[in-house]
Amino acid sequence: MHLRHLGLPVRDRDRSLRFYATYFGFDPATAQAYPDGTVIVRDADRFDLALHPATETPPAATFLHVGFAMADADAVRDLRTRLADDGVPIVERDDEPDLVSFKCLDPDGWRVEVYWER
Repeated sequence: MHLRHLGLPVRDRDRSLRFYATYFGFDPATAQAYPDGTVIVRDADRFDLALHPATETPPAATFLHVGFAMADADAVRDLRTRLADDGVPIVERDDEPDLVSFKCLDPDGWRVEVYWER
């Protein structure tokens, strides 16, 4: 058994698709639209992100998040800088010898964690 997809309600699926493609490696060429308005896009690891249209998104608990592991600490720091430079809110950060991580908010306020740990 493998975890293979995540479904997110989003207010603007094209905006969310651009966000996840730009920063998290989802390939817009794989995007498939479904009759209910959901768009499913895949990354290189064959993980599917289902973006479902919603007029509003529920407030997320502060711990609820999706996480992306990176190969090394510098890659995490580089992406954090890129996101911050692009105006993406960084809401948490950790920079220790054995763990480098941060959490940012996607366009709908969902928390996204990026991390490397020894």
